[in-house]
Amino acid sequence: MGVVGTRVVVAGVAGSRPGGGLLGSPTARVVGKRLLQAVPVLWGTTFLSFCLLNLLPGDAAQALLGENATPEDVAALRARLHLDLPFFERYLRWLGGVLTGNLDPSLVSGQSIGVELVPRLLVSAEILVYVIVLSVLLTITVAVLAARRPRGVVDRISIGVSMVGLSAPHFVFALVLIYVFAVFLGLVPALGYVRLADDPVEHFRSLALPIATLVFVMFCGDSRQLRADLVDQLEGEDYIRTARAKGVPPWGVLLRHALRNSVFTLLTVVGGQVGLLIGGSVVLEQIFAIPGMGQGLMQAITFQDIPMVQTMVLLIALAVVLANLVTDLLYAVLDPRIRHGRPSS
Repeated sequence: MGVVGTRVVVAGVAGSRPGGGLLGSPTARVVGKRLLQAVPVLWGTTFLSFCLLNLLPGDAAQALLGENATPEDVAALRARLHLDLPFFERYLRWLGGVLTGNLDPSLVSGQSIGVELVPRLLVSAEILVYVIVLSVLLTITVAVLAARRPRGVVDRISIGVSMVGLSAPHFVFALVLIYVFAVFLGLVPALGYVRLADDPVEHFRSLALPIATLVFVMFCGDSRQLRADLVDQLEGEDYIRTARAKGVPPWGVLLRHALRNSVFTLLTVVGGQVGLLIGGSVVLEQIFAIPGMGQGLMQAITFQDIPMVQTMVLLIALAVVLANLVTDLLYAVLDPRIRHGRPSS
């Protein structure tokens, strides 16, 4: 669905056909179609990652026992961990465990993968929610102010800031924040994580720098696209000229008409960035010593904990698929033509 084709339908919600709510059959068909499309994506992701893990040098049993372990001990551990099975048999065994909920324990800790992953998953999900909410609020605020006066002071400053953010890798910006706010000013800790239930103030202080890093990276790209879409509508759309001819104030035209239709652009870019945010968190959790999915994935790869890596890769792929599904559902909520199965242009 193109963004341009959604701009003239917002005012037509009242004329929509009844009986086509969010749980109606057209939306259900969209959800079913997306879920069916997700099956080969998830399978391909897990199979490819399994292949890559088996290309890594070294032996998981040898790494667990140490360099001084005897060949007999290594062989016995390989048999106990089913590492001596053929490639496809091991993959099918893992896939069967996923489908039945009977996953192998972690090779490193010996604990259930669920026990290992749930705390890390909650930490990463918490950071992801904070980043998305703050970046969306910042993006809308700056983009609206920039589009209100194109080539004005706010617009020029936002362009300069965005260019800086898009030019440097996110881990470089993270290191700069650590030096300025943690080392030089001493306002927030550089490393570590405090749970919200233990100390709310220290919780947000411990997450201030990683969240600021991801918000800045996300904002730099999103604000440019939202600002460009707003300016394009304000300068070239007939319904904007009609609203102005009716005497609607400039801020009313911008917020009630242009911004309302530009929500589709914002949804598209935010939904597509979930995978990038998760990928960025892998590096940032290592830098800031945050016990999330990213740090756990790096540790599992280092120790060749194949069941843990496979499960984490599956969860990350599932998160990206669900983000795209939620984006499609929000399209259906905001645009009645999608909800009722009508074309969008």
